[in-house]
Amino acid sequence: MKIAVLKEAPGETRVAAIPETVKKFAALGASVAVERGAGEAASISDAVFTDAGATIEDRQNLLVDADIILCIGGPDLLSGVKQGAILVGALDPARRADAVKGYAEAGLEALAMEWMPRITRAQSMDILSSQSNLAGYKAVVDAASAYGRAFPMMMTAAGTVSPAKLFVMGVGVAGLQAIATGRRLGAQVSATDVRSATREQIQSLGAKPIFVENVAGIEGEGAGGYAGETSAEYKAAQAELVSSHIAKQDIVITTALIPGRAAPLLVSDAQLATMRAGSVIVDLAAEAGGNVEGCVAGETVERHGVTIIGTRNLAATLAADSSALFSRNLYNFLAAFWDKETSQPNLPDDDEIVKAVRLTKGGKIVSDRLLVPA
Repeated sequence: MKIAVLKEAPGETRVAAIPETVKKFAALGASVAVERGAGEAASISDAVFTDAGATIEDRQNLLVDADIILCIGGPDLLSGVKQGAILVGALDPARRADAVKGYAEAGLEALAMEWMPRITRAQSMDILSSQSNLAGYKAVVDAASAYGRAFPMMMTAAGTVSPAKLFVMGVGVAGLQAIATGRRLGAQVSATDVRSATREQIQSLGAKPIFVENVAGIEGEGAGGYAGETSAEYKAAQAELVSSHIAKQDIVITTALIPGRAAPLLVSDAQLATMRAGSVIVDLAAEAGGNVEGCVAGETVERHGVTIIGTRNLAATLAADSSALFSRNLYNFLAAFWDKETSQPNLPDDDEIVKAVRLTKGGKIVSDRLLVPA
């Protein structure tokens, strides 16, 4: 059983295996081959992979006999690949229909890890959670770097420096980490979410919950652990609440995403105009259209004196740590289905996890989420 690790496209700094997981796969009875230079952007040299037991190969040789192919982002084209090989990574199937079709035509069994169900036994396999955790942390660090003032209160002989006021919009994994990081840096932190159950989570981290009162939001977690759509009445009430609160904030972190849809607009241009000059917003939904009006994915722009940071793929700016977490997610997934007698994964058609992540098999697209009803 040969496991191949691809070098990612330019701009992607992460790698889908680290020396630790190379050794773990070897312990399962698999051999690991890494594409030349795959780990350089994550500070892992070919020599370090070799020391861990991997071989270093060019892509053509890598793929010809690979049984499992690990990647971060799904490649657009895989020529010379072995029929029936398993492709595992963040394949972005909702936006890359042509690539998924290509995987089917190439005879690959493509598994999209971002569609991992949010159930207890899949927690250690959840790439969205592991990467969002780092993104939430980095969002606050980047905001602190762009903000022209200190975060904590400082009492000095020359006077007192007031603490920064940080507002987190959307309290999922990224939002919770942003709250915790902001608190560690000494900011006054507040947060909001459409899911009323997050109030206690916000308070447990020492932040102030900001919620619409007397209008029902979403009770509990919503489908798959994500927030869903809210009523027009709730949206209007939330906009009014945010308008009054955001004008007093120095830093805003927005994290709201609805899988398969454009990111909801949380901060309008009119609300931006109420913030004081020098304030900073980090929009973690920039790639999905943005939560902030005027956000530009991949760029930092200024509107009304407010800096809006729309970094793409924020977790990848912490390449070493994000690679480590991502690669462990991949290992945990494959190891959970590993048949020790045959030294290969057994992926049952009726398993809840397998059904959720499998896109293609036997030359066909098999995912219910991708198949258009007749």
